Amino acid sequence: MTTTAALTGLLIFASSIWIGGMFTITIVARVATTTLDATTRVTFFRRLGRAYGILGTTALALAYGTGASLLYGREWNGTLIAAGAVAAALAATLAVGVVQARGMTRLRRQSLGVPQDEALAGRVHRGAARAHGLRALSALLSLALLALGVHLGS
Repeated sequence: MTTTAALTGLLIFASSIWIGGMFTITIVARVATTTLDATTRVTFFRRLGRAYGILGTTALALAYGTGASLLYGREWNGTLIAAGAVAAALAATLAVGVVQARGMTRLRRQSLGVPQDEALAGRVHRGAARAHGLRALSALLSLALLALGVHLGS
């Protein structure tokens, strides 16, 4: 029982950091976009991504690990299968998002050097739209996984 309580506490802690961080970064992105010049914004998000990448990845790995530990040995059912599928989809979406974010940093830096390049500006705009979509999908998958976890825990 003590082990289960400790794992549950760690799961709640890690999930709070993960989900809270996702929503906080959304707010930070909106504020930074309206208050920072383009060059500063690119530098800021590059540094924010690296710093939060460590914290967020650690929190998500801890949530996955503690969640799996709490579910170990349970009989597989539809909810458990759905949770596994959502967890896998979230991990895949995040991997794509990291690659996309790194590409966007390079693209935005390139764009700063030639602001009159309309084709490049179009690529930046389309990439930003994809980034918004990936963030929204990550948030939806995170919330779905949270809901499935609550269901499995009750």
